[in-house]
Order: sequence, then structure tokens, then C-alpha cells
Amino acid sequence: GAVRAYQVDANGKLVSVPVTCKNNVAELTLTGTGNFILGTVDTKSFDDVADDAFYKTAVDWAVENGVTSGISDTLFAPAKTCTRAQVVTFLWRAAGCPEPASTVCQFVDVPKGSFYYKAVLWASQEGITTGVTADHFQPGATVTRAQVVTFLWRWDMYPQADKSAGFTDVPKHAFYADAVDWAVEVGVTKGTTAKTFSPNDKCIRAQIVTFLYRYFVVD
Repeated sequence: GAVRAYQVDANGKLVSVPVTCKNNVAELTLTGTGNFILGTVDTKSFDDVADDAFYKTAVDWAVENGVTSGISDTLFAPAKTCTRAQVVTFLWRAAGCPEPASTVCQFVDVPKGSFYYKAVLWASQEGITTGVTADHFQPGATVTRAQVVTFLWRWDMYPQADKSAGFTDVPKHAFYADAVDWAVEVGVTKGTTAKTFSPNDKCIRAQIVTFLYRYFVVD
């Protein structure tokens, strides 16, 4: 099972506390003054996630830590694509659901009350995304592999890799070039082949949770 934390709220009820991991160290985000307790939860089993799938551990981590759930009780849909809104929400949850500094969103296509409203606000304020224009985020657009690693790279404060990953399909001056080099260097991804990254390919759920897992958990 996985470690799960709970905290006693003002009404004496147990509420789940976000748990994130970085470099194998669990961090708790406490939201009240009550004591917290640790428990365990059983790993979720999905019919479409084989035990030997490369993304199996990442899926378990994502579900156990509230980053995402399956599309049903028995299906995770690893090959299903994700939208920009979903990926930013996954990242926000993995970061512990931090409260954005402002409640006013600059994007006219991000409705208040949507499941991704706070996530987009936070991501924008943290410089993780600037949207597709100054006032449009395009939450329903399908996210690409280049966009996902760029989101993570910006969250990590734009670190520079020691060398180029050498992918033939990543132009030197592409907005995602530095992010791809970094992602390969730190082990977030190895590309789709030894020479290609496929930056414009749609990023599927299996890849997204694997990128997040490798960044937040794996050294």
C-alpha cells in the first residue's frame, strides 16, 4: 500500500492531506491546526494497466496521490490523450494543490468554478504557462509532448542541461528545445527513439503520469 495522510478538521472529521514526493521524501501540505495521522491505501488495479507496463508504477503513484484517477473503476485509459487543462491540473495536484496568489484569471476561456480554474491561475502565476495568447489558455486543446516537458521544465525554474539530447526532430531554437534537453538529462523521458523525441505528438495519459512520476519521485 501507499502512505496516505489525514488531518482532523474543525468538525472532528478526517480529511485527506495532499502528499507529494520529491527525491523519495514525502511532504505533507497541512491545511489546519489539527493533528494528522498516517495510513495506507491499497494500490488501485485497472484492467487496462498491465503489471509489466512501463507506466504501471506511475499510474499507481498518480492515483494514490490524487493526481488523477481512472476514467472508471476498472479503466485508466493509458492511451487516451489529455487536454492542456487536465495536464496543468495534474501538475498542480502533484505540487500539493497550492493556493494561487490571486483569484483573478487573465484568460477569458477559463471559467471560474471549473475544475482547472485554480490550477491555471497557479500555473500562470508560477510562469509554468503563459497561455496561447495574452488572454486565452485554450484549456480544451490536446496537449503535446513538447508542452508537457516544457511545463515541468518551467516549474523547475528553467534549468539548463549540460548537453543537447541530440534529437533530430527538436530544432535548436524551438521553444521546447531546452526543456527536452533537461528532461532527458534528469530522466523524465528518453524520447520515442534514440534519435527522436516526437515533440508534436499528442501526449497520452500513460506518458503524462510517467513524466510526472519521474520528476516528482524518481531521483
